[in-house]
Amino acid sequence: QVQLVESGGGLVQAGGSLRLSCAASGSIFRFNAMRWYRQAPGKERELVAGISGGGSTYYTDSVKGRFTIARDNAKNTLYLQMNSLKPEETAMYYCAAMRGVGVDYWGQGTQVTVSS
Repeated sequence: QVQLVESGGGLVQAGGSLRLSCAASGSIFRFNAMRWYRQAPGKERELVAGISGGGSTYYTDSVKGRFTIARDNAKNTLYLQMNSLKPEETAMYYCAAMRGVGVDYWGQGTQVTVSS
């Protein structure tokens, strides 16, 4: 069983930056892909960014050029650098780990609040 623990959320003004971390209790090297999702109140959970074991990255259109996903296999940690944050990006942010097609493990989430 792998546990994922997110950190780094908080309150930031619009235009500010935050760096989220997701620490895994075990090796993340074995995971085919890792992702960041977010869910705002009353909305569905959405995929924000993903990174494969080989380092290929994916970003939803709204965050391209502002967010950067990275993984450090030696530290068993996934990161999400978020710049130029917008109020509409206020949400709970979750990391997820995948061996195959579906998500195998979820973190508990970290709250990001962007004030206008």
